[in-house]
Amino acid sequence: MKIEYVKINKIKANPQNPRVIKDDKFFRLVESINEFPAMLEARPIVVNEDMMVLGGNMRLKACQESQFKEVPIIKASDFTEEQQKEFIIKDNNTFGDWDWDALANSWDAEDLKDWGMDVWQPQEVEFEPSLAPQTNYDEVTKEEINRKAQEMALDIAKRMETADKKQQDAICPKCYHEFKLQM
Repeated sequence: MKIEYVKINKIKANPQNPRVIKDDKFFRLVESINEFPAMLEARPIVVNEDMMVLGGNMRLKACQESQFKEVPIIKASDFTEEQQKEFIIKDNNTFGDWDWDALANSWDAEDLKDWGMDVWQPQEVEFEPSLAPQTNYDEVTKEEINRKAQEMALDIAKRMETADKKQQDAICPKCYHEFKLQM
């Protein structure tokens, strides 16, 4: 297989492309291709014999957005239909994860962001301490929660039966706040 340059209007986007890029990432891809068009030669669009895209639908779309007249392709003419389907999935599948320490120590975060990578950026967060009692959820079982909820419901029912009809104590089952109910 060799790289060829073809007129962009001869290439057909694959209507069954299983991968999409949201607007912000797509526009970063467009910028990336405009700033570094040689990248397309390193990763040409892969098409079948009918010029239908097997790999590179988003690159094709970005090139169309950038009004390229020609793009590099590789024809995978000898792929069976089953191999084409397999290629589409494998080309769009992401294997592995980023080594975030290596990225943080060797790459500039702004460059990574400009190149289309989602980079975590610390945000200022307003902290509001919780008034709920601290609970170690690893030690609480679902059965214990249900048992406690039933006990509380029974306790509230008993209080309602025996309390003065004008004013009753109540406890919120979620936050345990005690308050008076006016009847």
